[in-house]
Amino acid sequence: MTWQFFTAVGIMLGYVACLAFYYVPDKSFGSGLNWRLMLGLACLPAIFILFQIPFVPESPRWLMGKGRHREAFESLEQMRYERIAAARDCFYQYVLLQEEEGYDVPTWKRVIEMFTIRRNRNAVIGSWIVMFMQQFCGINVIAYYSSSIFLNAGFSEISALLSSWGFGMINFTFAIPAFFTIDRFGRRNLLLFAFPCMCAMLLVAGFGFLIHDTNGKLGMVTTGVYLFSCFYSSSEGPVPFAYSAEAFPLYIRDLGMAWATATCWFFNFILAFTWPRMMKAMTSTGAFGFYAAWNAIGFFLVLWFLPETKNLTLEELDDVFAVPMYKHAIYRTRTFLNGVSRHVFHKDVKDPPPIYSHQRMAVTNPEWHEKVEVEHEE
Repeated sequence: MTWQFFTAVGIMLGYVACLAFYYVPDKSFGSGLNWRLMLGLACLPAIFILFQIPFVPESPRWLMGKGRHREAFESLEQMRYERIAAARDCFYQYVLLQEEEGYDVPTWKRVIEMFTIRRNRNAVIGSWIVMFMQQFCGINVIAYYSSSIFLNAGFSEISALLSSWGFGMINFTFAIPAFFTIDRFGRRNLLLFAFPCMCAMLLVAGFGFLIHDTNGKLGMVTTGVYLFSCFYSSSEGPVPFAYSAEAFPLYIRDLGMAWATATCWFFNFILAFTWPRMMKAMTSTGAFGFYAAWNAIGFFLVLWFLPETKNLTLEELDDVFAVPMYKHAIYRTRTFLNGVSRHVFHKDVKDPPPIYSHQRMAVTNPEWHEKVEVEHEE
């Protein structure tokens, strides 16, 4: 959550820097001083953070893994308002580490088990979907090339920069509601709502380039881009990293997050590298339509293959991800069609019985020792 929020803050400040140095004139020692200052300004927050590192508390989990339990508790005290909350989290992390150490599986075997055990494989699929779609929903096309997009729509250079700043402000502002909605409505529901909306807004922006009236074109393209950012920032922006961190069992969580992060940045490179060529080959309308189609595909990927993780313990997640994907797809299709019949056609339709049975206990339950283990059947 905070990762997405501060990423949005950084993008917004980048656009502010572009506006701040736009009118800087060239000097005798060379041209292009303004864009050099725009790039150079990025060094300042990096230097500021560098000098803050010595004052950042050490990771409590790392300290506990080294047997330095008192230091872990003191580190948690700096990050919690109450000592009792620090003690609670310290105990909880200790229990999780004890369970994790009980596996003692070599790294090469853990990599194999990521794909051969159904529970792990389904987590890999789910994290891949959200990370892949974070890129192929098209957000970074706008984040990286917004000024070029607005220039192609007919804006002047300064107007394009101002419009890009507006996109950055919206991206930052609408990241805030996700702090309150991601646990209230769930990860799946946010994505299922957002993908059709993002698809529609990219089509609005894409077809806006076909309008001959300049004012109409500018208004339609800007509206599509801004509304797309609204829907993205409160859904597909914060969900992927939160979802990926929850999906994997403890003993492969480091490998799972490495897989998820690599997926995100690999497709980020593909998107950034191909967009200029797509614009030339497909025109602006075709390129926006391409990513609109991916948002439509993303809706069905989430509907069929993405289990909900909201408010579930690590043990309950074992139960959820152990369900075969084809059963999950069939069940979610039925509940989706039943929802359409119930709310659109006002039919009295009941959903099928749940396919998950959360049998294991949370670590705070006094009957933890009586938990029922979940078998992975292939």
